[in-house]
Amino acid sequence: MAQPEGLLYSKEHEWLKVDGDIGIVGITDYAQNSLGDIVYVELPREGQTIKQHGSIGVVESVKAVSDLFTPVGGVVLETNKALEADPALVNRDAFGEGWLYKVKLAGTAELAELLDPAAYETLVADGGH
Repeated sequence: MAQPEGLLYSKEHEWLKVDGDIGIVGITDYAQNSLGDIVYVELPREGQTIKQHGSIGVVESVKAVSDLFTPVGGVVLETNKALEADPALVNRDAFGEGWLYKVKLAGTAELAELLDPAAYETLVADGGH
């Protein structure tokens, strides 16, 4: 399963698309597939300041409840309101309509800690750890 180019990835299976000083965050296809059918997503509040790798919400599936960790720090600008009515969007389109939130990046230094698509592919090929 090839990872989309142009994104960065965390070891906790979140993806980040950087557009200037804004980041769009979601969970990877590997993560949604591991979780199974997602029935609830708890996201950070708009305006909330978040710190890189901090726990910022949960994803609940028929299998488990998993913490969401943020790949970058900053201020939450927007959350994906569509997930309130249809959390399974994450299952159907993890890299598109199933995005979680947008964040104004605290800076670019944190980006160096994230994985490129090839490195993330290696991580998931090793069982995701």
